[in-house]
Amino acid sequence: MAGFLYFTELLGLKVYDLRGRRIGRLADCALVPVADPVRVDRFLVGGGLALLTIRWDQVESISLDGLRLRDEILTPYHDDEYMLRIARDLLDQQIIDVNGRKVVRVNDVTFEIQKQNGSEILRVLEVDVGIRSIVRRVLQGYVPRPWIRRLQRSIAPSSIPWEFCNIVEADPQRRLRLNIRHEKLEDLHPADLADIVEELGPEQRGAIFEAIDSEAAADALSEVDPKMQAAILESMEADKAADIVEEMAPDEAADVLADMDEEASGEILEEMEVEPKAEVEELLEYDEDTAGGMMNTQYVALPEDATVGDALAALRGDEDLLEGLNTLFLVDRSGRLAAAVPLGRVVVAGNSQPLKELAAGTLIQADVDEKQNRLTELFDKYNILTLPVVDKDGTLAGVITADDIISVLRQK
Repeated sequence: MAGFLYFTELLGLKVYDLRGRRIGRLADCALVPVADPVRVDRFLVGGGLALLTIRWDQVESISLDGLRLRDEILTPYHDDEYMLRIARDLLDQQIIDVNGRKVVRVNDVTFEIQKQNGSEILRVLEVDVGIRSIVRRVLQGYVPRPWIRRLQRSIAPSSIPWEFCNIVEADPQRRLRLNIRHEKLEDLHPADLADIVEELGPEQRGAIFEAIDSEAAADALSEVDPKMQAAILESMEADKAADIVEEMAPDEAADVLADMDEEASGEILEEMEVEPKAEVEELLEYDEDTAGGMMNTQYVALPEDATVGDALAALRGDEDLLEGLNTLFLVDRSGRLAAAVPLGRVVVAGNSQPLKELAAGTLIQADVDEKQNRLTELFDKYNILTLPVVDKDGTLAGVITADDIISVLRQK
């Protein structure tokens, strides 16, 4: 036969002693990662509580015809927290497939049959997650195993190599966690990572955000369903949650903290650095359905007599803002908003040209207390991408971007 075996084929396989007599059927098999993370270490025979254990080196041969022993000294099965049982701990578990950018369910496991010291052993080759493995599970026990193999040939396989599964030992509750390496998760687009996170259970979500880089976690959290964001942060240690919140845009950070339990949000604020904490606390003072509650305090403002050269120097000193930046603002000596300058005009102008000569003809702005409906009307009416927000004295307090408006409309 071919040198591989599926776990669905292994289940119920007949077990024969040295004289060829059947002594039972296989009920499960297990890895012991501390001994070998790939080799099947134990085979369990019997059913219910009356299970017997067969060590890997007691097996002479393994095939679709059955498992034959070379040593008949079997011992009663005793549960072991370091043992990962395939049927109990792995089948139907969720696993992150970064290549497919989704969460998939383990339907079956493929083993490779190898020879070692006169015994045939099983080594985990891959976990099967596609339609082919579902067909095997549905037909197993009703259709002969060789027939199932022939029937599945027309279905494309879908699997994740075991080597890409960063296997972690089961904890005392025997939960098996299979996580792709953190670097791979961090390389995903934040929106793709958010999609993955939303499919996971609460503990798995928290584990991912605890493990990955704070900046990557902040980007992903910003893409997660708002109803889920607060729950994720509340499940984490306050210091780690604070690191993530500090990496978020101030308006997004304020929004998620406002949705949290007051005690939990207070603990996170206590752990934050002074500057980002002050920005977030300032935004928390506004109602969330007003311009003040929606605005972002990250923007580029220059003196009204600044030149293009001054603007370029400011941009070079704050490259983190460049990705979503499309407008510069000019303010007078008191910080009052004087003009808005489209970034595109700055790029093509000479260094010595005054920025106020490049300013937009009509300055569209909003008061911090302006309501969401009015803000949406302004974006729609004037086709703007960025709206400056000013306080009662006309001082520039923050900006609202088209992304903020889109988020509001999606929630409605």
